[in-house]
Amino acid sequence: MSRIHLSRGLAVLGLVTGLAACGSDAATDADVSAAATSAGVDCGDGSLEQLVVKAKEDGKVNLIALPPTWANYEGILASFTEKYGIEAPVANPDASSADELTAIRTLRGQADMPEAVDVGPSFTQELVDDGLVDTYRPTTYDEIPASLRDPDGNWVAAYYGVMAIATNATLVDNVPTSWADLEKPEYQGMVTLNGDPREAGAAFAAVMAASVANGGSFDDIMPGIEYFAGLKDSGNLQVVDVSPATLISGEVPIAIDWTYNFPALVPELAAAGFDMQVVVPSDGVYGGYYAQAVVSEASHPCAARLWIEHILSDDGALGYLEGGALPARYASLLDAGLVSEELAANLPSPEIINAISFPSAEQVDAAKTALTDNWGPMVAD
Repeated sequence: MSRIHLSRGLAVLGLVTGLAACGSDAATDADVSAAATSAGVDCGDGSLEQLVVKAKEDGKVNLIALPPTWANYEGILASFTEKYGIEAPVANPDASSADELTAIRTLRGQADMPEAVDVGPSFTQELVDDGLVDTYRPTTYDEIPASLRDPDGNWVAAYYGVMAIATNATLVDNVPTSWADLEKPEYQGMVTLNGDPREAGAAFAAVMAASVANGGSFDDIMPGIEYFAGLKDSGNLQVVDVSPATLISGEVPIAIDWTYNFPALVPELAAAGFDMQVVVPSDGVYGGYYAQAVVSEASHPCAARLWIEHILSDDGALGYLEGGALPARYASLLDAGLVSEELAANLPSPEIINAISFPSAEQVDAAKTALTDNWGPMVAD
């Protein structure tokens, strides 16, 4: 399972740059003109108003791999449908990024093909190379940091998070606070990775974070692979699905996943008598995004484009914040005074947020190749 139904120490490699000034849902005519559709799709005159009209005529957008409590997608989906009256069914909510690409290829030309994707960065180039996405720049494109958007407009990253260690402190005497801690014998059979890093963005990010913590870098993921090979050999790494059921049952005492996947689950665990402690490892901080794109040959192309507009709008961005995720336009929300203390309480510390950097597309592709070649023989097989 790559996505789970779940809604601070620093070692970093740089700062997020290129954060833009404040914006809002009300785009100017000049801004709207940047949202002109592509690939011969008729979504009106290029204005956001006409896009809404055409999207409502579509009446529906097929989505995939959006669990309800992953970054508060339940709330974001509800606000989209309430605002526009457009159906937004989600197929296979727990699908991995790899599953999303498989679904697009399998259902190509069919009315139920996924029409917008939400994938880890290691899958963006494959989408582009295989012609599976249309170029589309939402009206808020210029407010998205350069590291969170494709320069050619093939995809944008609407949100990001930080890799964290979540521990059931009721079952685990000493809460681990670092990657090094997870190697201790006392955690035998307790550590759970959220999916296969060759297929799931969260697991890929965990290996990258472990690499940073163990002398590697964005250019060298091998120390991360070696780290998890060591956890497997010691018996600390267990192969179990991370889900509400396995977490609430205590079957997964320690889970490695995004910070935003726990705020919604903490109350449920508390009701079950468990104390969930979530920390960002002190020896390897890794921030990662998920990329969104309009799928080419969509049956509802204008509704797909409006979905991208929505998740990048203030409404969508605030929805991500409610789930503990960092919206790409976080700087704009701060400038506009829209980030309340209550919303900020779900986020990592400002020091961590300000210190996040992201690997380039080339670095991600190289890391993906190394994982494909080495994860099986070293860890999975």
